[in-house]
Amino acid sequence: MYHCLISTFQPPLNCTLHITHDSGLSTLRQKPFPKDSTSLILSTRTTRLPDFKIMAKKKAIEGVSDQMNAIASQNLDHAPARRRVRLAFTQVQEQLDHVLFKMPPTGIRTEEWFEMNSKGQEIFCKSWLPRPGVRIKAAVCFVHGYGDTCTFFFEGIAKRIAAAGYGVYAIDHPGFGLSEGLHGYVPSFNDIVDNVIEQYTKIKGRPEVRGMPRFLLGQSMGGAVALKVHLKEQREWDGVVLVAPMCKIAEEMKPPEPLQKVLIFLSRVMPKAKFVPQKDLAELAFRDPQKRKLADYNVISYSDQTRLKTAVELLNATNELESQVEKVSSPLLILHGAADKVTDPNISKFLYEKAASKDKTLKLYDGSYHCILEGESDERIFEVLDDITAWLDSHSALR
Repeated sequence: MYHCLISTFQPPLNCTLHITHDSGLSTLRQKPFPKDSTSLILSTRTTRLPDFKIMAKKKAIEGVSDQMNAIASQNLDHAPARRRVRLAFTQVQEQLDHVLFKMPPTGIRTEEWFEMNSKGQEIFCKSWLPRPGVRIKAAVCFVHGYGDTCTFFFEGIAKRIAAAGYGVYAIDHPGFGLSEGLHGYVPSFNDIVDNVIEQYTKIKGRPEVRGMPRFLLGQSMGGAVALKVHLKEQREWDGVVLVAPMCKIAEEMKPPEPLQKVLIFLSRVMPKAKFVPQKDLAELAFRDPQKRKLADYNVISYSDQTRLKTAVELLNATNELESQVEKVSSPLLILHGAADKVTDPNISKFLYEKAASKDKTLKLYDGSYHCILEGESDERIFEVLDDITAWLDSHSALR
């Protein structure tokens, strides 16, 4: 969530990357370049470039033991390790001093399970239902952002939406959170979209919400996924809620076109390579400094350098989506921090103005950053949650 691809497209001024392998050496060197040009040199003395990874040392989490830090710092490339780490930290996370974890609504029923998708991957799923005796108004299906999982901050968000009378459902994308797949690797953005459609088609048929109104809730990169889901099945959803959506990359944030071509080439020969620079954007995403520190406890998030293929897929997906926003026809609620430096609020204005939806609402929160549901004052977080549930209430009643 607070790790976002948009800023990672900006290359460093100097970088040298050495890939060692028994069969030879490949070197990627990027030299400083003026504003109007890009200089990138690729030299290779091998017929086959191996997959490689750069292991970034994780910073220690304040307030936990050395043993817990050792658990959190293990290699999380594969799902079994991520599941072990999540299990070890669950109790610690529940005790964090954050409004989303403190005094959660009582009686919320939760369930966790795995579904095998059509590509043979185990996909983590979770539901939050109102306490027994409360009528469910609609199904809300969450789509998380890049690097994130539905098992940390969203736990508190989901419980509060469920307490308002909704069945809330979430999945982790392949390669993220507790789902199978190489951590942080997106070989195809459309595969993420298709997996969301596949899993939520099953979930919409569950007895407790069958035949009820259904809404998509997409955050950051998940906003782009949610919009593409809507465009693929326009009659299947009663509305889309977007929180700081990444539906277009501002021109000033894109790499120069020559560098884009180089990234595309490299993504074909070493797609899993971690090369595209990844900044820790917590300072830009969380306005509240105390809540910003708690972001480190999202221990199974992907915060390493962006894999080449992932970067290219995100860039291509947003370019494609930009050309299709006029086809967006669903009832639309767009929420964005006016001071967001991670995803530009002007992009939300662009979506609001261009979408064909007759029922659309845009709300900008003055002074707020990217994580308006996690990183703002308690009052602002509750305001955003109230705006979401009020919109859901008004649109659930229409059906």
